Amino acid sequence: MKRTTMSLRPEVDAEVPKTAMVMAAGLGKRMRPLTATRPKPMIELAGKPMIDHVLDKLEEAGVEKVVVNVHYLPDAIEGHLATRRGLDIAISDEREALLETGGGLVKALPLIDSDPFISCNSDNFWVDGPSDTLKLLSRQWDAERMDALLLLVPHARAFHHRGKGDFHLDRHGKLARRLPNKVAPYVFTGIQLVSKRLLRDAPDGKFSTNILWDRAIEEGRLYGAVHQGLWFDVGTPPAIPATESILRDE
Repeated sequence: MKRTTMSLRPEVDAEVPKTAMVMAAGLGKRMRPLTATRPKPMIELAGKPMIDHVLDKLEEAGVEKVVVNVHYLPDAIEGHLATRRGLDIAISDEREALLETGGGLVKALPLIDSDPFISCNSDNFWVDGPSDTLKLLSRQWDAERMDALLLLVPHARAFHHRGKGDFHLDRHGKLARRLPNKVAPYVFTGIQLVSKRLLRDAPDGKFSTNILWDRAIEEGRLYGAVHQGLWFDVGTPPAIPATESILRDE
């Protein structure tokens, strides 16, 4: 991809990666009892399954292929994805063992054709600001400096999020972790651009992407971009009507 700078600019054409990974294998424990009979990505928000909101955004941005990992109630997700048109969808099957975020990326790697590629969680919802969110990330990607570029939202604009924040962002766009028992100003949205370099020498089996991020931080290669629109943590049943209410008022 073309090298760009970290500064925000008026929207220009940006080469969005043609392949994305959508993380859809989780157990959805916080969303119980709704997830007792269906996987979290299939729970409806504003009239359609949450995974469809993500897939629609990816397709609109120019993504052509999406790799979706499955574990909990996988047949429901696979059956639904079989009805979609317009995207080449591949399944990364984690039926035998849930691999968490890092292990899921590693297992799916043979199916991922782009470098970098987009990685999105299937259980959040965002509204674009002045710029298309995925094009904003793509404009700021710099392969010479970055192993991953995370989309962040200011803590004050992370709707329904109950955490203390995840990262600090310096003036160059580099990320640092929240300190223990402290609050950080930015929350990770679940959306990122990832270089395959980030996954080098990864552990076997089940592990969190946090391990790879920590290494990238030490090497000065983990960067962030600030989301210009709305973002919602739709992780619990009450968050669904609360999010829909805000959307109706927009």
